[in-house]
Amino acid sequence: MKLLVAGGCGFIGSHFIEYFLKTYPKAHITNLDCLTYAAHPDMPAHLARLDPNRYCFVPKDISDPMLKSWVKEFKFDAIVNFAAETHVDRSILDPDSFVRTNVMGVQNLLAVAREGGNIRFVHVSTDEVYGSLKPTDAPSVEASALDPNSPYAASKAAADLIALASSRTYKQPVLITRCTNNYGPYQFPEKLLPLLIANALENKSVPVYGDGLQVRDWIYVVDHCRGIDAVLQKGKSGEVYNISACGEAPNITVIKKVLDLLGKPHSLISFVGDRPAHDRRYGLDSTKIRTELGWKPLVSFEEGLKTTVDWYLQNVEWWKKVRGSDYQKYYQANYDQKFVVKNANKSEVNS
Repeated sequence: MKLLVAGGCGFIGSHFIEYFLKTYPKAHITNLDCLTYAAHPDMPAHLARLDPNRYCFVPKDISDPMLKSWVKEFKFDAIVNFAAETHVDRSILDPDSFVRTNVMGVQNLLAVAREGGNIRFVHVSTDEVYGSLKPTDAPSVEASALDPNSPYAASKAAADLIALASSRTYKQPVLITRCTNNYGPYQFPEKLLPLLIANALENKSVPVYGDGLQVRDWIYVVDHCRGIDAVLQKGKSGEVYNISACGEAPNITVIKKVLDLLGKPHSLISFVGDRPAHDRRYGLDSTKIRTELGWKPLVSFEEGLKTTVDWYLQNVEWWKKVRGSDYQKYYQANYDQKFVVKNANKSEVNS
C-alpha cells in the first residue's frame, strides 16, 4: 500500500506511521505535515530513521491548493488524515485557526482525494464531537447526535459532516474514526499526562480545573493506531467507527495514579478555576469496530500508564526541549490574561 499520512509529525500520526511501517514491510508512506508548534523538532528525523527507503517527509499544509496536482502524480492508495489543531484552550483563544485547519483544510484534502483518483480517505476525529455526557448516560454510539461545546470540538464536528457529505454526494470512499483520550510516548507537553509528568519531575504544581471530577475515556496510542488500521483495511465507506478501550476515569484519579508512579506527593495538586463550557464526561461505545472489524485494545490502562511514565523518565531531554518554547510564550502572553490559572506551566487538564 502507498499511503499518504497528513499530520504525521504529531503525536498520534507519528505513532501510526511507526506502527504501519513495522506492521507492513512492503508499505510506503509519505508524511505531509506543516510542522506547527505541536510537532516536536526532532520528529521528522526520528521518522526518517525508521526506513528511509519506504518513508519520505513533505513539509506541506493540508490547505495548500497545489496539493491536487502533486497527489495526482504520486498515485496514493489511501489518505489518512491526522492533521488538526487540537488543543481546546487554544481554540477558545483563537477559533479562527481551528476553522482554517480543521474545516477548510479537510475540505481541501477531500477535494485532493477526489481529483487524485477517488482515493480511499480515513478521517481521524474525536469523541468530543458528541459533547458532554451526564453521569448516568450510556456511552456515545456512532449514531448519537453531535453536540460540540468548544470551538475545537465544533470544528471537528464540521469536518466530520463535510467528510460524510463528500461520501454521499461524490461517492467518495470516506471513513471516519472517533477516539477517546490518547496517551503514550512522544505526546506534546501541553496535554494532561506529559505536562503532569514534567511538572511533577520538576516539583512544580499540577493545576487541575474545577473539582477534577471530569471523566475521560483513555486509550493507549498504539491501540488507537491499530483501530485506524482496521478501519483503513476493512471498514465500510461512509461509516463512522468509535474507537475506545472503555477506560473511563475521573481526571483527579488519573493524576493521583501518575504522582504515585513518580513517587511524588499529592500536595503538588492545585485546584484552579474551571475552563469555559467545560465538558463533564466523555465515553464511547466501541461495539461496532469490535464486532464488525475484529479490533480490540491490547494494552490495559495500568500497563500503558506505566510505560508512558517510564518513557518520560528516560527521555527528559526530549520534553525539556520544548518546555519554555513557543507554546509557553503563547500562554504567558494570552492565557494568563483570560483565565484564572496563574501558573507558567499550564496543562490542559482535560483534553
